[in-house]
Amino acid sequence: MAVRSALFNVMSAAAMKAARGLKRDFGEVEQLQVSIKGPGDFVSSADLKAERIIRTELEKGRPDFGFLMEESGASPGKDPRHRWIVDPLDGTTNFLHGIPHFAISIALERDGEMIAGLIYQPISDEMFWAEKGAGAYLNDHRLRVSARRQLGESLIGTGIPFRDHGDHPRYLRTLAALMSATSGVRRMGVASLDLAFVAAGRFDGYWEFGLKPWDIAAGLVLVREAGGTIGGFTAGDPIDTGDIVVANGGLYEPLRRVLLESIAGA
Repeated sequence: MAVRSALFNVMSAAAMKAARGLKRDFGEVEQLQVSIKGPGDFVSSADLKAERIIRTELEKGRPDFGFLMEESGASPGKDPRHRWIVDPLDGTTNFLHGIPHFAISIALERDGEMIAGLIYQPISDEMFWAEKGAGAYLNDHRLRVSARRQLGESLIGTGIPFRDHGDHPRYLRTLAALMSATSGVRRMGVASLDLAFVAAGRFDGYWEFGLKPWDIAAGLVLVREAGGTIGGFTAGDPIDTGDIVVANGGLYEPLRRVLLESIAGA
Protein backbone atom coordinates (compact mmCIF):
# COMPACT_ATOMS: atom_id res chain seq x y z
CA MET A 1 0.00 0.00 0.00
CA ALA A 2 1.33 3.42 -0.96
CA VAL A 3 1.97 5.86 1.86
CA ARG A 4 0.32 9.10 0.83
CA SER A 5 2.12 12.17 2.11
CA ALA A 6 0.73 15.59 2.97
CA LEU A 7 2.25 16.88 -0.28
CA PHE A 8 0.41 14.24 -2.27
CA ASN A 9 -2.83 15.18 -0.55
CA VAL A 10 -2.41 18.82 -1.60
CA MET A 11 -1.70 17.86 -5.22
CA SER A 12 -4.44 15.25 -5.50
CA ALA A 13 -7.09 17.50 -3.95
CA ALA A 14 -6.30 20.18 -6.55
CA ALA A 15 -6.40 17.69 -9.42
CA MET A 16 -9.62 16.03 -8.31
CA LYS A 17 -11.45 19.33 -7.88
CA ALA A 18 -10.38 20.54 -11.33
CA ALA A 19 -11.24 17.16 -12.84
CA ARG A 20 -14.89 17.47 -11.83
CA GLY A 21 -15.26 20.54 -14.02
CA LEU A 22 -13.34 18.95 -16.89
CA LYS A 23 -15.60 15.92 -16.86
CA ARG A 24 -18.70 18.11 -16.94
CA ASP A 25 -17.31 20.18 -19.81
CA PHE A 26 -16.20 17.07 -21.68
CA GLY A 27 -19.81 15.89 -21.61
CA GLU A 28 -20.83 19.13 -23.29
CA VAL A 29 -17.80 19.58 -25.52
CA GLU A 30 -19.80 21.01 -28.42
CA GLN A 31 -20.96 23.89 -26.21
CA LEU A 32 -17.48 25.05 -25.15
CA GLN A 33 -16.33 28.53 -26.03
CA VAL A 34 -13.04 28.05 -27.83
CA SER A 35 -10.44 30.61 -28.82
CA ILE A 36 -7.38 29.99 -30.95
CA LYS A 37 -3.91 30.58 -29.49
CA GLY A 38 -2.19 29.64 -32.74
CA PRO A 39 -2.50 27.23 -35.66
CA GLY A 40 -3.54 23.86 -34.32
CA ASP A 41 -3.08 25.00 -30.71
CA PHE A 42 -6.40 25.54 -28.98
CA VAL A 43 -7.32 26.79 -25.57
CA SER A 44 -10.79 26.22 -24.19
CA SER A 45 -12.76 27.72 -21.37
CA ALA A 46 -12.21 24.36 -19.67
CA ASP A 47 -8.42 24.93 -19.71
CA LEU A 48 -8.70 28.29 -18.05
CA LYS A 49 -11.25 27.23 -15.46
CA ALA A 50 -9.22 24.16 -14.49
CA GLU A 51 -6.08 26.26 -14.12
CA ARG A 52 -7.82 28.70 -11.79
CA ILE A 53 -9.13 25.88 -9.64
CA ILE A 54 -5.74 24.16 -9.41
CA ARG A 55 -3.95 27.36 -8.51
CA THR A 56 -6.48 28.20 -5.79
CA GLU A 57 -6.25 24.74 -4.25
CA LEU A 58 -2.45 24.59 -4.36
CA GLU A 59 -2.20 28.03 -2.80
CA LYS A 60 -4.39 26.85 0.06
CA GLY A 61 -1.98 24.02 0.82
CA ARG A 62 1.31 25.79 0.07
CA PRO A 63 0.65 29.54 -0.01
CA ASP A 64 4.26 30.64 -0.50
CA PHE A 65 5.18 28.51 -3.52
CA GLY A 66 5.60 30.01 -7.00
CA PHE A 67 3.93 28.84 -10.21
CA LEU A 68 4.71 28.06 -13.83
CA MET A 69 1.40 27.38 -15.56
CA GLU A 70 0.65 26.74 -19.22
CA GLU A 71 -1.98 29.44 -19.63
CA SER A 72 -0.96 32.16 -17.16
CA GLY A 73 2.82 31.72 -17.25
CA ALA A 74 5.31 32.18 -14.41
CA SER A 75 4.71 33.94 -11.12
CA PRO A 76 7.22 33.88 -8.25
CA GLY A 77 6.23 33.05 -4.68
CA LYS A 78 7.56 34.16 -1.33
CA ASP A 79 9.42 30.84 -1.14
CA PRO A 80 12.10 31.04 -3.88
CA ARG A 81 13.01 27.36 -3.59
CA HIS A 82 9.67 25.84 -4.60
CA ARG A 83 7.58 26.17 -7.74
CA TRP A 84 4.51 24.35 -9.01
CA ILE A 85 4.59 23.46 -12.72
CA VAL A 86 1.06 22.86 -14.01
CA ASP A 87 -0.70 21.83 -17.19
CA PRO A 88 -4.41 22.02 -16.34
CA LEU A 89 -5.49 20.18 -19.47
CA ASP A 90 -2.86 18.23 -21.37
CA GLY A 91 -4.46 16.94 -24.53
CA THR A 92 -6.72 19.89 -25.28
CA THR A 93 -7.14 18.89 -28.92
CA ASN A 94 -8.29 15.40 -27.88
CA PHE A 95 -10.67 17.00 -25.38
CA LEU A 96 -12.19 19.36 -27.93
CA HIS A 97 -12.72 16.53 -30.41
CA GLY A 98 -14.46 14.32 -27.86
CA ILE A 99 -11.55 11.87 -27.49
CA PRO A 100 -11.46 10.64 -23.87
CA HIS A 101 -7.69 10.80 -23.48
CA PHE A 102 -6.43 13.87 -21.62
CA ALA A 103 -4.91 14.66 -18.24
CA ILE A 104 -4.12 17.13 -15.51
CA SER A 105 -0.39 17.39 -14.78
CA ILE A 106 1.08 18.90 -11.60
CA ALA A 107 4.77 18.85 -10.64
CA LEU A 108 6.71 20.41 -7.79
CA GLU A 109 10.19 21.80 -8.39
CA ARG A 110 12.62 22.40 -5.52
CA ASP A 111 15.87 24.25 -6.20
CA GLY A 112 15.62 23.38 -9.89
CA GLU A 113 14.91 19.68 -9.34
CA MET A 114 11.55 17.98 -9.91
CA ILE A 115 10.70 16.27 -6.63
CA ALA A 116 7.02 15.31 -7.05
CA GLY A 117 4.66 14.69 -9.91
CA LEU A 118 1.00 13.81 -10.37
CA ILE A 119 -0.82 13.04 -13.62
CA TYR A 120 -4.56 12.42 -13.43
CA GLN A 121 -6.72 11.05 -16.24
CA PRO A 122 -10.28 12.04 -15.26
CA ILE A 123 -12.15 9.73 -17.63
CA SER A 124 -10.36 6.52 -16.61
CA ASP A 125 -9.89 7.73 -13.01
CA GLU A 126 -6.19 6.84 -13.16
CA MET A 127 -3.91 8.84 -10.89
CA PHE A 128 -0.21 8.41 -11.61
CA TRP A 129 2.00 9.96 -8.95
CA ALA A 130 5.51 9.90 -7.57
CA GLU A 131 7.72 11.63 -5.03
CA LYS A 132 11.50 11.71 -4.94
CA GLY A 133 12.84 8.59 -3.22
CA ALA A 134 9.38 7.16 -2.55
CA GLY A 135 8.59 5.36 -5.81
CA ALA A 136 5.95 5.78 -8.49
CA TYR A 137 2.34 4.65 -8.25
CA LEU A 138 -0.87 4.22 -10.21
CA ASN A 139 -3.53 4.86 -7.59
CA ASP A 140 -2.22 2.53 -4.83
CA HIS A 141 -0.18 0.16 -7.01
CA ARG A 142 3.60 0.47 -7.31
CA LEU A 143 4.88 1.08 -10.83
CA ARG A 144 7.96 -0.23 -12.59
CA VAL A 145 9.11 0.33 -16.14
CA SER A 146 8.91 -2.63 -18.49
CA ALA A 147 11.52 -5.37 -18.54
CA ARG A 148 11.80 -5.77 -22.32
CA ARG A 149 15.34 -5.71 -23.68
CA GLN A 150 14.81 -6.15 -27.43
CA LEU A 151 13.98 -3.01 -29.38
CA GLY A 152 12.22 -5.13 -31.98
CA GLU A 153 9.71 -6.26 -29.35
CA SER A 154 9.09 -2.81 -27.92
CA LEU A 155 6.14 -0.43 -28.14
CA ILE A 156 7.24 3.21 -28.27
CA GLY A 157 5.25 6.38 -27.72
CA THR A 158 5.82 9.68 -29.51
CA GLY A 159 4.30 13.05 -30.28
CA ILE A 160 3.95 14.47 -33.77
CA PRO A 161 4.65 18.20 -34.27
CA PHE A 162 1.53 19.91 -35.54
CA ARG A 163 1.03 22.50 -38.24
CA ASP A 164 3.59 25.33 -38.30
CA HIS A 165 5.42 23.88 -35.28
CA GLY A 166 8.59 21.80 -35.15
CA ASP A 167 10.92 20.30 -37.72
CA HIS A 168 8.66 17.95 -39.64
CA PRO A 169 11.35 16.39 -41.87
CA ARG A 170 13.51 15.56 -38.84
CA TYR A 171 10.56 14.04 -37.03
CA LEU A 172 9.53 11.96 -40.04
CA ARG A 173 13.06 10.52 -40.28
CA THR A 174 12.95 9.43 -36.65
CA LEU A 175 9.46 8.01 -37.08
CA ALA A 176 10.46 5.99 -40.14
CA ALA A 177 13.48 4.59 -38.32
CA LEU A 178 11.46 3.54 -35.26
CA MET A 179 8.67 2.05 -37.38
CA SER A 180 11.26 -0.29 -38.87
CA ALA A 181 13.06 -1.03 -35.60
CA THR A 182 10.17 -1.70 -33.18
CA SER A 183 6.93 -3.64 -32.89
CA GLY A 184 4.95 -0.41 -32.98
CA VAL A 185 4.80 3.34 -32.48
CA ARG A 186 1.84 5.09 -30.85
CA ARG A 187 0.88 8.78 -31.00
CA MET A 188 -1.74 9.42 -28.30
CA GLY A 189 -1.58 13.22 -28.14
CA VAL A 190 -0.84 13.67 -24.43
CA ALA A 191 2.84 13.93 -23.49
CA SER A 192 2.24 13.66 -19.75
CA LEU A 193 0.34 10.40 -20.16
CA ASP A 194 2.96 9.07 -22.59
CA LEU A 195 5.52 9.43 -19.82
CA ALA A 196 3.15 7.93 -17.26
CA PHE A 197 2.67 4.97 -19.60
CA VAL A 198 6.44 4.44 -19.73
CA ALA A 199 6.52 4.47 -15.93
CA ALA A 200 3.68 1.93 -15.88
CA GLY A 201 5.35 -0.37 -18.43
CA ARG A 202 2.62 0.17 -21.02
CA PHE A 203 5.12 1.85 -23.33
CA ASP A 204 8.72 0.66 -23.39
CA GLY A 205 10.01 4.07 -24.41
CA TYR A 206 9.06 7.50 -25.69
CA TRP A 207 10.59 10.36 -27.65
CA GLU A 208 9.49 13.82 -28.71
CA PHE A 209 10.85 17.21 -29.73
CA GLY A 210 9.95 20.75 -28.71
CA LEU A 211 8.08 20.16 -25.46
CA LYS A 212 7.41 22.70 -22.71
CA PRO A 213 8.26 22.19 -19.02
CA TRP A 214 4.60 21.69 -18.06
CA ASP A 215 4.30 18.90 -20.66
CA ILE A 216 6.93 16.72 -19.03
CA ALA A 217 7.78 17.89 -15.49
CA ALA A 218 5.47 15.50 -13.64
CA GLY A 219 6.15 12.62 -16.01
CA LEU A 220 9.89 12.87 -15.50
CA VAL A 221 9.45 12.24 -11.78
CA LEU A 222 7.26 9.22 -12.53
CA VAL A 223 9.71 7.68 -14.99
CA ARG A 224 12.69 8.26 -12.70
CA GLU A 225 10.95 6.77 -9.66
CA ALA A 226 9.72 3.80 -11.70
CA GLY A 227 13.31 2.93 -12.64
CA GLY A 228 13.46 4.41 -16.13
CA THR A 229 16.27 6.27 -17.88
CA ILE A 230 15.78 9.88 -19.00
CA GLY A 231 17.78 11.86 -21.52
CA GLY A 232 17.62 13.59 -24.86
CA PHE A 233 19.51 14.20 -28.06
CA THR A 234 22.09 16.49 -26.43
CA ALA A 235 23.63 16.79 -22.99
CA GLY A 236 21.05 19.35 -21.87
CA ASP A 237 18.22 18.76 -19.41
CA PRO A 238 14.98 17.88 -21.28
CA ILE A 239 13.15 20.48 -19.17
CA ASP A 240 15.39 23.11 -20.78
CA THR A 241 15.81 21.69 -24.28
CA GLY A 242 12.29 20.36 -24.78
CA ASP A 243 13.67 17.28 -26.55
CA ILE A 244 13.31 13.98 -24.71
CA VAL A 245 14.09 10.28 -24.89
CA VAL A 246 13.01 7.91 -22.11
CA ALA A 247 12.96 4.13 -21.80
CA ASN A 248 13.76 1.31 -19.44
CA GLY A 249 17.45 0.87 -18.73
CA GLY A 250 17.94 -1.90 -21.29
CA LEU A 251 16.26 -0.10 -24.18
CA TYR A 252 17.34 3.49 -23.62
CA GLU A 253 20.68 3.33 -25.46
CA PRO A 254 19.39 1.25 -28.42
CA LEU A 255 16.40 3.59 -28.78
CA ARG A 256 18.51 6.72 -28.58
CA ARG A 257 21.06 5.29 -31.01
CA VAL A 258 18.42 4.65 -33.69
CA LEU A 259 17.01 8.15 -33.21
CA LEU A 260 20.42 9.84 -33.42
CA GLU A 261 21.42 7.83 -36.50
CA SER A 262 18.18 8.78 -38.24
CA ILE A 263 18.83 12.46 -37.54
CA ALA A 264 22.47 12.28 -38.62
CA GLY A 265 21.54 10.50 -41.82
CA ALA A 266 19.75 13.53 -43.21
